[in-house]
Amino acid sequence: MPALPSWLTKPLWDQFAALLPERPEFRPDHPLGCHRRRISDRVIFDKLLQLLRFGCSYEAIADTACSATTIRNRRDEWIQLGVFARLKQIAMESYDRIVGLVLDQIAVDGSITKAPGGGEAAGRSLVDRGKQGLKRSGMTDGYGIPLGRVLAGANRHDSPLLAPTLDRLDDLGPMPEDITVHLDAGYDSDKTRALLNERGFHGRIAHKGEKAPIQASRRWHVERTHAWQNAFYRLSRCYERRTTVIGAFFDLADTIITVRSLIRRAWSTHRWDERPNRRP
Repeated sequence: MPALPSWLTKPLWDQFAALLPERPEFRPDHPLGCHRRRISDRVIFDKLLQLLRFGCSYEAIADTACSATTIRNRRDEWIQLGVFARLKQIAMESYDRIVGLVLDQIAVDGSITKAPGGGEAAGRSLVDRGKQGLKRSGMTDGYGIPLGRVLAGANRHDSPLLAPTLDRLDDLGPMPEDITVHLDAGYDSDKTRALLNERGFHGRIAHKGEKAPIQASRRWHVERTHAWQNAFYRLSRCYERRTTVIGAFFDLADTIITVRSLIRRAWSTHRWDERPNRRP
């Protein structure tokens, strides 16, 4: 069963393959001049997509094509090369060039997911009977394109994570002069307002004790993006223990979300050879 439709997998793989260094099919330093063939990068890439989408274990996804150890080793090799982070950056730049990021409207919010295996970024969840959980402080543009995130334990409050989350904007280059940050009532404090003022941002913060529909502001975009990310079961129930690996899977998921949104929004305005027959 494919993890993603072909109209989405192919552009992802084409760009991912362009970022990979060339590797010989056989090890040139083998003493006997022979060795088992190197497993194709495309096979490993498809396995990682299945891991991300279905949330199964490495042993469950391994087969005669490649072992679980090979998947982990190739994953770590690509993380060390920075391929996942670069892929996300290219997807975001392409979206900005074709559609345009709405950077004058920023939404930030936290989301807690399960982390049964614990790990470097896990903590006791206050909303899940003290079980291990993972919190991500996510940031999106005015449409919901993920711009960055900060990982922390589930016992961390959203407010202290706001500053390092907004620091991710420095990686995007020049920003609009007038930026509004949309936040929920968890950020309703003088400290948050002072932080936004120092950075020259306008804050639209929900007030504690006042019920208001989420549609009252543009904060619902980040809530929708959290739902998109949680549709990848590797992220909604995280068994990875290392922060670098979790970040790589998040980068891959954010790339898929960005490319899918790009294809969906450009479907009626652009034409290309492998354009889907129907709007995705």
